[in-house]
Amino acid sequence: MKALISLFLPLLITLCLMTSVVHADMQEDVDQAVSIIERFGEIPENAIPPTVMRDAKGVAILNVTKAGFIVSGRGGTGVVVARTETGWSGPSAIGTGGIGVGFQAGVQVTEYVIILNTPEAVNAFSKGSNITLGANLSAAVGPIGRSAEAGVAVQAAMYTYSRSQGIFAGVSLEGTVIATRYEENEKYYGKPVFPADILAGKVKPPPGAQKLLDVLSKY
Repeated sequence: MKALISLFLPLLITLCLMTSVVHADMQEDVDQAVSIIERFGEIPENAIPPTVMRDAKGVAILNVTKAGFIVSGRGGTGVVVARTETGWSGPSAIGTGGIGVGFQAGVQVTEYVIILNTPEAVNAFSKGSNITLGANLSAAVGPIGRSAEAGVAVQAAMYTYSRSQGIFAGVSLEGTVIATRYEENEKYYGKPVFPADILAGKVKPPPGAQKLLDVLSKY
């Protein structure tokens, strides 16, 4: 098994970092986030309930590539935004990755939306250190569809959703590590910036972020 891991690991790392390479420009991640939010709302019966979106204190949006054969790996990039007193904050760049062992083959691209239900959840992303979902703050599969609209009550600090190959579903992301991409934030904002200032609304969003803010402002 160790020999197999040594053989496949370089290829897996390359494949899983393809998303980061393709989305090296943070504007692409922002545009991708707009598309993901729009796709998650296309089928009301299987979408994130509007009440969940309206009550959200923040939203993290990721596009993750998973590849593997016996040894598997995943890597992805995205953005996180927070609701402020004056509207949605600018986006802060985030990324995730990991390696595992299992009998699976091929490449799969999955879109994730993580609803931040509490100020503490937003604060976790504001600190800039690695965040392990479910470690200190509870993360649960979020309610789905119109039928959940009337009875939605916050059951966890974060709700997780996924969309893969056109199928919407709740998914557990406990144990997933998400990190701030400081270099991408600096490039996007044209200066060194901290995620805490971005998510607090203290940093003016670039014009390229406006469409994302407009889409989120519908909720």
